[in-house]
Amino acid sequence: MSDQDQESKTEEPSEKKIRDAVEKGNTPSSKEAPIFASIAAALIAGVFLVRGGAGDMARLLGSFLGDPSDFDISTSANVTTLLLHTLMRIGVFLGPVLLLFMVFGLGASFLQHPPQLALERITPQWSRLSPAKGLKRIFGVEGLVQFGKSLGKLAAIAGAVWLILKSDKDTVVTAMLQDPSTIPELILSIALRLLSAACVATIVIVAADLVWTQKSWRRSLRMTKQELKEEHKQAEGDPILKSRRLSLARDRARSRMMAAVPRATMVVANPTHFAVALRYVQEEGGAPIVLAKGTDLIALKIREIAEANDIPVIEDRQLARSLHASVQIDQMIPPEFYKVVAELLCMVYARKAA
Repeated sequence: MSDQDQESKTEEPSEKKIRDAVEKGNTPSSKEAPIFASIAAALIAGVFLVRGGAGDMARLLGSFLGDPSDFDISTSANVTTLLLHTLMRIGVFLGPVLLLFMVFGLGASFLQHPPQLALERITPQWSRLSPAKGLKRIFGVEGLVQFGKSLGKLAAIAGAVWLILKSDKDTVVTAMLQDPSTIPELILSIALRLLSAACVATIVIVAADLVWTQKSWRRSLRMTKQELKEEHKQAEGDPILKSRRLSLARDRARSRMMAAVPRATMVVANPTHFAVALRYVQEEGGAPIVLAKGTDLIALKIREIAEANDIPVIEDRQLARSLHASVQIDQMIPPEFYKVVAELLCMVYARKAA
């Protein structure tokens, strides 16, 4: 993608664009989060798992090296038993540590975005082997940002390690004159302090990288104004076709409404601008129902159909306007119209009786 095309993408990505990107596996992912999770897992393992397990492993190795004659390896069965026992002891020591690393690594990934199967991400694509694109990734903005983060991380960790080693210099020197059995504990203590310093040094970098990753991902999904228009057109449909469908729907509804006018009991008009066709049959129950309504030409058509079917047309300017504004087609009139409509119905029935 050229720089000019990228500069034209000034609009924030739509929800559909984001949803499609996530479905294809294009999600924001910080590379620093798994590294921080590994350091944190190593720190927790050192505090809670290594201290006790390392003593058992030291005793096991001591028994091997100190007095190997105690082990019977005269037969293959005995050798197999010895190896299985050794592997089991090593598994008991390393199993929880590996499990802890696995949990922290998966957690660092899952907390950034939920897991999903995206076949497109693992499908081989020749475009990924392009040397030009590879050089652009290395020497482009993204590559420079990654290089800067690596330098910052290296400087932060190196500074923290240097400060700790400087403070423990005397302790390390005097350890050569102490009991050798205390050296493993000293090494573990210094290692834990180094891991703690590395966690503190990298946590700021991780937080900044998470923010940068989100912003960079949304920036890569930006759209042009034309793309937004095309997406909106696809979501809503072509405006011309949509307008045509609405016009056809209105025509069908108008035809059904006109076909219902001959069933009306009376038409209330004003005198040519509004017309409302009402039906009331006592045996059907309920209040009068609006079968049709309209203004101007539609109102004239309703009056024309009513007169052709000998349906009384009563001119009441205020009532016609109120009914037209308040009642929808195929709905009963509200209670506030009962009295005035009942008076008109009585007049219609009186005319028919005469």
